Amino acid sequence: MRGARNKPRRQGAWVRRIVLATAVLLALPVAVGAVPARAAFNPAAFDFWVDSPVMGPIKTRVLRAADGNTDRVAYVLDGMRATEDISGWEHETNVAEVLASWNINAVMPIGGQSSFYADWNAPSSYFGVSSPGFGSVTGSGATETFLAGPGKSYRYDWETFLTVQLRDALRDRLGFRADRNGVFGLSMGGSAALTLAAYHPDQFSFAGSFSGYLNISAPGMREAIRVAMIDAGGYNVDSMAPPWGPAWLRMDPFVFAPRLIANGTRLWIAAGSGVPSPEDLALPPLAAADHIVRGAPLETLALANTRSFQVRMLSLGAQNVVYSFPDVGVHDWFNWQAEAYRMIPDMSANIG
Repeated sequence: MRGARNKPRRQGAWVRRIVLATAVLLALPVAVGAVPARAAFNPAAFDFWVDSPVMGPIKTRVLRAADGNTDRVAYVLDGMRATEDISGWEHETNVAEVLASWNINAVMPIGGQSSFYADWNAPSSYFGVSSPGFGSVTGSGATETFLAGPGKSYRYDWETFLTVQLRDALRDRLGFRADRNGVFGLSMGGSAALTLAAYHPDQFSFAGSFSGYLNISAPGMREAIRVAMIDAGGYNVDSMAPPWGPAWLRMDPFVFAPRLIANGTRLWIAAGSGVPSPEDLALPPLAAADHIVRGAPLETLALANTRSFQVRMLSLGAQNVVYSFPDVGVHDWFNWQAEAYRMIPDMSANIG
């Protein structure tokens, strides 16, 4: 009985240690010698510009399905360090090409760093003052906290953009089907994919989360996200959603899990083990150390969140989920590309 009483306390302490370690690691600079991201523009993909009434012109990269169909569409969401040129999926992987080979149109929204693809409460600000000036986003956001730019000079309005303006433009200008779409993403984008599917079942019949933070109201998670958002561009979590209010709870997959079941959305929920993959270990020593030192704790935290979400869904009797927990994988593109390969056949069968 004593052990039973102490178990929740030990589990809570374990989660707090993970959150603290993650916060410390997120504040570290990228190790010298890490392999830089290299833009890998696919000449077959094209820029698709759509105006947002709140955010202005937003670029999306589109790669058409190999057979030219317009019925099968997948939105591919980036992570917290999303850049303004091309998606991390195009920077780092060939997943868009694989989608096209499966006769799926890949839709890759560009930008939205640290946004969680949400409609924010206000422009990102600190101490109640909107950030002045403009600065490019490079490396750690610690030096960019007070600079303006996307989401700072205006309010992020990503959920509305993805489900209204972009959806309508893809339908009207390219003829893309506007229902039974797929959506998936990594980390921030994984959580967002489930949010989009939960509240827009008329648009999304499939959602995939890779290494997502699916229990963001758990103890310590808001502060871990706060540190991560400061590091990824210098954003303020309080501008996204007030603490523990309706907007915050609306973003928490653990909270809105019953919606995903009621909608009948096909889900693919994945997280790595935190153990480095052979690809990680094959990198040059300093790059490998960076992947492991930074990526392993982040993936461990994502795994804990994802397992909590799994327990929640199982307790609700969910029958619409595939879970994938590979033996290796840290918080990096090697892990997410491999997971996309595993997921695509299932998504192919549940869209269009």
